[in-house]
Amino acid sequence: MASDDYNDHAKHEDMKVLHGMGYAQELSRSMSKFSNFAISFSIICILSGGINSFAQAISSVGGAGAGIGWITGCIISGMFALSMAQIASAFPTAGGLYHWASILGGRFWGWLTAWLNLLGLITVLGAINIGTAYFFAGAIAPMFGTVAEDGTMTTFFTGTDGQVVAFVAIITIIQAVFNHIGIKATTFLTDISGYIIFATTAVLVVACLMYAPAIDISRLWTFTNYSGDAGGGVFPQTDNVGYLFLLCLLLPVYTITGYDASAHTSEETKNAAHSVPKGIVSAVIWSSLIGWIMICAITLAIPDMAVAAGQGWGMFFGTMDAIMPAGLKSVLYIGIFIAQLLCGLATVTSASRMLFAFSRDDGMPVGSKALATVSPKYRTPVNAIWTATVLCILYVVLAMMIKIEGTSIYVIVVNSTLVFLFLSFTIPLVAAMLNYGGAKWPNPGPWAMSAGLYKLVTVLSVVGMAIILFIAVAPPNERVLYVVAGFIALALVLWVAVESRRFEGPPTGEKIAARKAAIAAAEAAVGEKG
Repeated sequence: MASDDYNDHAKHEDMKVLHGMGYAQELSRSMSKFSNFAISFSIICILSGGINSFAQAISSVGGAGAGIGWITGCIISGMFALSMAQIASAFPTAGGLYHWASILGGRFWGWLTAWLNLLGLITVLGAINIGTAYFFAGAIAPMFGTVAEDGTMTTFFTGTDGQVVAFVAIITIIQAVFNHIGIKATTFLTDISGYIIFATTAVLVVACLMYAPAIDISRLWTFTNYSGDAGGGVFPQTDNVGYLFLLCLLLPVYTITGYDASAHTSEETKNAAHSVPKGIVSAVIWSSLIGWIMICAITLAIPDMAVAAGQGWGMFFGTMDAIMPAGLKSVLYIGIFIAQLLCGLATVTSASRMLFAFSRDDGMPVGSKALATVSPKYRTPVNAIWTATVLCILYVVLAMMIKIEGTSIYVIVVNSTLVFLFLSFTIPLVAAMLNYGGAKWPNPGPWAMSAGLYKLVTVLSVVGMAIILFIAVAPPNERVLYVVAGFIALALVLWVAVESRRFEGPPTGEKIAARKAAIAAAEAAVGEKG
């Protein structure tokens, strides 16, 4: 649809839908369909999770972890994305997951979803930026290092826990600054990020295949047990190859997440009921396909699988050092690093919109009014942006303090992210399936699968959740389960003691009509005209 057409009819329709759910158009609705796709594509960022967690594919079952495991994990994520897209088309609001769970499941389920999703978004922001810090230590810092007489490299940044925390704090603050100054600045950068991911991945794939000592396609379906020391200690020693295959799914399932960003930015997207579901699904399809090609190319380029597996988390760098010309390697590293920085920037956007949407309905125990404030100048939820930033930094500090001996903070944060995020996905998806075609959800949105296919996809998503929960808390990460169980227990106590009487949830029925004057006042305050 042309932009001129949007300024008239389509803009009115977007606002009509939003008003019908009881909310004002306070955020700037300036994101195109491509920008909505790009923000999810940027958060998924195969050059972030796909590179930083690459060892999880090889140090489990060898090459099959890339060739077969990636496809399996992407199918699981794809089921979630399809089911989510169906709901996003019908309920295009910021903080969509929370809103869907509240309307379709009830106040408690919406409240719990909001907290799980907020924790997931805060922890995934930490995971992304911790991964970027480690990548910086392994790829960028050595460019400025010096080589001693004994051949050892000395750099100013080696990736110690303290350095990682400081690095995460600095880049997260920078990412927040760009989010603060407006969605146009954010979408400009995430649009560019999409092109950087495509271009850098294309060069990486071609270079890997060109400089590979030999190409053995059979690697991609060959199962080899690299657990324990053989895999650099990434996974514990076991003879159960089936169990190891499930563990290799951590790579694709963690990488192909973050597509809920398209839903979180619904109120900033033009033609949201059409653009948002397409953005969700397109981001997952393209990331899955291009990511698989990339992971397979790196796997095929490895000179010696046993040697690479033994390098553990350093196997990507070991492979690049072994085959890649220094100049080309540096260019690729810079492209990957930029993509990872922009991945974190897009995640700040997603986390802040979730926090804003929840606070708008007085979901936070304290400070909801401030967190739901939108800057008239920038049209962004500035307080929510900076609160999410501070929470991310605090979480990374906490993860460093309580980390399990022998386990990196990156692994701890990644696994807790998976549980929190996918649980927050599952609750509204199940609530929606149970209410599809009923009084709470009588009609699908303009983007919709058939009722039978939609319900099948959602059931498969629930099965996928069970798999994700199992692999996320598998040894040596059993404590992740204790963290999740502890949070849910605390949430239940808080709900029964306080929130069940205080929290009203999103506006419904007569409350929507009663907010007409408040909606007009809120839009006037930010200069929005219908």
